[in-house]
Amino acid sequence: MRCPYCGANNDRVVDSREIKNGTEVRRRRQCLVCGRRFTSYERIELIPVMVVKKDGSREAFSREKIINGLLKACEKRPVSGEDLEAIADELEALAQSRGEISSREIGEVIMERLKSLDQVAYVRFASVYKEFRDVDEFYRELEVLKGGSSHEGEN
Repeated sequence: MRCPYCGANNDRVVDSREIKNGTEVRRRRQCLVCGRRFTSYERIELIPVMVVKKDGSREAFSREKIINGLLKACEKRPVSGEDLEAIADELEALAQSRGEISSREIGEVIMERLKSLDQVAYVRFASVYKEFRDVDEFYRELEVLKGGSSHEGEN
């Protein structure tokens, strides 16, 4: 493993721990050249899972895309990285168990989880996911959130 500090390719593993229910290994390493410590993660390489998009096209499932979308929605909000990782883990496990997942289902799961974690992050994500065309649609979503009643069929 190449040291992120000096670029040397000579290190030793100081500590290894299983994380995420044994599906990943976290390793603390120490560079034998500069002496600095760094962390690496190993995960099992799984069969590629496909995401079925709205237009019917398919693309490879990307955990990074999920995390990036969550980070944008949760920017400057009190949502922990662990919560975002848990959402990504849930979606990845769901997709792996089926072999494919629809982008609609990904969006619905994310909205459901964000609604209970942070309502501002939920509205941010929903405004992009539901493709609000104007402020009125935004206000309708806020009213649904405030009132707890569902007016999703109205447009």
